[in-house]
Amino acid sequence: MRLSTCVAAVLIMAGSALVTAQPSQAHDPNTPLGQEAHRGFVADREPASLLPSIQGTAVPCKNGMASSYPCSNVDLLSHLSMTDLGGGQGNDIWGWTDPSNNREYAIFGRSNGTSFVDVTDPVNPVYLGNLASHTGSAIWRDMKVFKNHAFIVSEASGHGMQVFDLTRLRGKTGPSTWSEDAFYGGVGNTHNIGINEDTGFAYLIGTQKCGRGGAHMLDINSPKSPKFVGCIEDDGYTHDIQCVVYNGPDADYKGREVCASSNEDTLNFYDVTDKAKPKRISRMPYTGSSYTHQGWFTEDQRYFLLDDELDEQN
Repeated sequence: MRLSTCVAAVLIMAGSALVTAQPSQAHDPNTPLGQEAHRGFVADREPASLLPSIQGTAVPCKNGMASSYPCSNVDLLSHLSMTDLGGGQGNDIWGWTDPSNNREYAIFGRSNGTSFVDVTDPVNPVYLGNLASHTGSAIWRDMKVFKNHAFIVSEASGHGMQVFDLTRLRGKTGPSTWSEDAFYGGVGNTHNIGINEDTGFAYLIGTQKCGRGGAHMLDINSPKSPKFVGCIEDDGYTHDIQCVVYNGPDADYKGREVCASSNEDTLNFYDVTDKAKPKRISRMPYTGSSYTHQGWFTEDQRYFLLDDELDEQN
């Protein structure tokens, strides 16, 4: 399945919640490289189609299809349409497992808000309602979870960061209209957010507050009272970020908090142990870079796996 080319909806396939999206505008930032990335996306995408929800009966993958979806050895367990998820367009997804009862929830970003879906029974997902956007609509909304709270950012003008207490979902069996529990207004539009769950710090990126879009760092150990603690602002726009307490093979940084930033045309590593004085460890350009998009550490932190959105196409 080409996930980047279908109309957004929550799909439950082989026990995992997946999200797909059809953007009407760039999900990549309004920078020259971001605009190029969007043009490449539009040129490559397939026509989208609106499909009805499928619940109650799993659809096996047969002859390369599961219902209306192309498949290969993956059964379709259920599907919720955008209409049944609150409308708008979809863009990103995260998850939360309630530690009190192990129920599983999908947190689904839409152009005009955030949907909550109980996916504990993947054949019968239950839509639990909508948290409206803090301001207007925008195609890009991103969220992460820490201490049973969702932290939600958006490219919508003046959106800031919403904080939602996920324990409020306990016991709910039908849709509700939700409100945020706290709000951080130290940023406006924000492209993405990363959270280091080991330290309790959030990294808001693409905010235009730290240089040209570097990481805006927050202490969220008290989830409903986020506190600004510093900026990374020496290398332009950051599109995605992962921050870890480093335990890889480089002895110089063991026990330090290290961030890997995908910065459009380079990969950057920072020591952010002292948030007031972050230090760049390295800046890595590479031959053939087109849009340095995202990446992730391997489990042993020996390698960082980097994705360039456009290098094959260009």
